[in-house]
Amino acid sequence: MARAITYAGSMPTPELTPPDQQLSWRAITDADIDGWEALLRRMAGEDKPDWIEQRADLEEVLHASKNNPALDTVMGFDTAGIPRAFGRISANAGSSLAHAFGGVDPAWRRRGIGRAVHEWQIERTRRRFADAGITGGVVRTYVEESNTGHQALMTAAGNTIVRWFTEMTRGLAADIPEVELDPEFEIATFSDDLSEAVRLAHNEAFQDHWGSEPRDEESWHYTVTHPEFRPDWSLAVIDSSSDEVAAYQIASYDPESRELVGHSEGYTDLLGVRRAWRGRRLAPALLTEAMRRFKADGMENAGLGVDTENPSGALGLYERLGYTPTRRSMAFERSL
Repeated sequence: MARAITYAGSMPTPELTPPDQQLSWRAITDADIDGWEALLRRMAGEDKPDWIEQRADLEEVLHASKNNPALDTVMGFDTAGIPRAFGRISANAGSSLAHAFGGVDPAWRRRGIGRAVHEWQIERTRRRFADAGITGGVVRTYVEESNTGHQALMTAAGNTIVRWFTEMTRGLAADIPEVELDPEFEIATFSDDLSEAVRLAHNEAFQDHWGSEPRDEESWHYTVTHPEFRPDWSLAVIDSSSDEVAAYQIASYDPESRELVGHSEGYTDLLGVRRAWRGRRLAPALLTEAMRRFKADGMENAGLGVDTENPSGALGLYERLGYTPTRRSMAFERSL
């Protein structure tokens, strides 16, 4: 079990017993990506998540300008040099919200490593915010409901559940409804020419959504160049009277979806309608058009995630379109 948190330079590290089971800790580098991927796969074999970070995600962590991997990541290695645990934090410039991510190899769990990594995340965030002149702040961690060990760790470490989220899916063998749009609206396929307008539309549409922060050009580029992104399934509603993007739907495909969730699935990552165009049936029109494209390309299901407490009525809309819940997750927060 972990005895204490000590500090090597600026990084707290767990002290384990017996002494011959220590891990050595340092920041994550590009040279660690293969081992990091393998660690995530071992964790997934135990935890059964519905999605696993890909190599592109890990590369983005180490190269995004908003974070400093030399300070904002940590990895623990056994005596053979195999990664057994990791932690990282991420925050936008000037924000008082940090997101925490991490995990421990199943073979090394129940030794206090997860708690030690979490305390490293808290301390690193506290120092980063202090250096930026930010007082207070929170650290947010997303946890799947099925991962009871992670939930217990969060609770024991003083975190509180602040929000629930639901994953939903819809079989595409059932009839897909037709949604008629007013004549001034046209559904366009995502393109590079539309990308910036869609980014700005997203930032506007989500400015009143819980937990959302604007996406800058760098993070948006990562979204629309990710290997799982499907531009041919991603859509925008154009208002011909102004040539503005009124609404949008960003979709992806995880080739491992059948293995992870039991069926092939086209997935709606982002769906938004700008305030001036709400109430015009743009969201259901986008979702049903996406369903038709998913089905035409051989997908068995359409999937998405929803903030269960979203006041916009999104959950009811999805239910009316035939989506049903599959699993839940929660957001934990710890105030600094």
